[in-house]
Amino acid sequence: MPLIAPSRRRLLQFAAAAAVSPGLAAMKPQAVVGRVLAVSDLHSAYERTAHLLAAFEHEIRSHPAPHVIAVNGDIFEQGNVVAQRSSGVVDWAFLAALPGLAPTVVNLGNHDNDLTPDLADVVARMKTLGLHVVSTITDTRTGVGYAPSVATLPFGAHRLRVVGMATNSMNTYPKASRDQLSIPAAADWARAHLSDSLSGADKVMVMSHAGVVADQDMLPMLPSGALMVGGHDHLLFQHQRGSSAYVHTGSFTSAYTVAEFAADGGVTAASHPVSTQSAASPALATLTARTLTEQLTPEEQAVLWTGRRALSLGDTGRAIAAGMARATGAHAGFIGHTTLGNAAPAGRVSRYVFDSIVRFEGRLLTAEVSRADFGTFMARANQDRPLPLGALTGDFLYAFGAAPERGPIRIVTTDWCATNQQTYFGRDDLIFQPSPGLTLKAVAASALASEG
Repeated sequence: MPLIAPSRRRLLQFAAAAAVSPGLAAMKPQAVVGRVLAVSDLHSAYERTAHLLAAFEHEIRSHPAPHVIAVNGDIFEQGNVVAQRSSGVVDWAFLAALPGLAPTVVNLGNHDNDLTPDLADVVARMKTLGLHVVSTITDTRTGVGYAPSVATLPFGAHRLRVVGMATNSMNTYPKASRDQLSIPAAADWARAHLSDSLSGADKVMVMSHAGVVADQDMLPMLPSGALMVGGHDHLLFQHQRGSSAYVHTGSFTSAYTVAEFAADGGVTAASHPVSTQSAASPALATLTARTLTEQLTPEEQAVLWTGRRALSLGDTGRAIAAGMARATGAHAGFIGHTTLGNAAPAGRVSRYVFDSIVRFEGRLLTAEVSRADFGTFMARANQDRPLPLGALTGDFLYAFGAAPERGPIRIVTTDWCATNQQTYFGRDDLIFQPSPGLTLKAVAASALASEG
């Protein structure tokens, strides 16, 4: 069974190893008839937005094949105070630049109306920029979809049929807008509509913001030679399924994926990191710097600690989980992986940067669990290691700790994970107790500062 490696660091290590594999080296390259540059879950990660745009500019300049740009939802982030105060001016400038590079399609995610509460206004503005928009979200006020579920884009000598689907996890959308949204489960929608939506298609791309668990139900429905771009779970991997490719492209603008459609009908994909040390698109870099200067307060620019070394996202999560355990006297800590955004960097970490690492505030809760349950929870956690595709749960926990030699095992997690324990722990009967006076961000800051 193929292994999936959601960790960018591990993924690139495996990619380097694969490059010297005799079997792979002997494969004859196929002529490329078109390329897709795909990203997902950008979340107003302004430290790399201009670098991502420069990477796209370079990809298109350097490769003569026709291109399509695919943005698979969650462009905006309500938790970014600069995005809030500027109404997402950097995000909108990034989007505005894309159609000038290549035909661009956006599949709506659950954060795309974070800054503009009415999703209809978001879609209208995207269309004025020349963006194609797809979605399965219906406006309950009109009974009509916010955007069509299907679009067809020019793709050189070919045409690219695009289908977009949203997550129906309603509690992840902005609360004020939820009664305006009606969203089918993606796999149910696909069973009813995907075949007709792809009828007569030339080249095919399916964009799902429903998460890896829902995607696995849909993979068998794809025609040969299709590309499926997943999102919502903040994962990073490429999975080859015959002549088709299934990818998750990472999050917080840390990476993008290039998918190549070959003349023989196959699709292959590879991930590329986005670094703040790489080239930045000048106009967007200038706008970003000016916007940060205008919008950040002295308190938000205050340095909380100076990191001696950069941590991976997984190691950031495990460091925080360890700090949660220390703060509560628990044997192990567990934190939801999408509670985190950016990995902890080296150098000075301001309040603003820290808030991009730990996206949400929360309370800490503890529970006593059996030794067998604890083993199950630990085996389920830390999915930034290579795993079979079928073992990925979408939402998962970063965890750190060990069981004592005897006696009960005490664990700690956040109120979000305790409330949604079936999703994270695979159980719904754990009894959690609050830890008075302890909040996630204060504990996490202390834990990461001690790592620095």
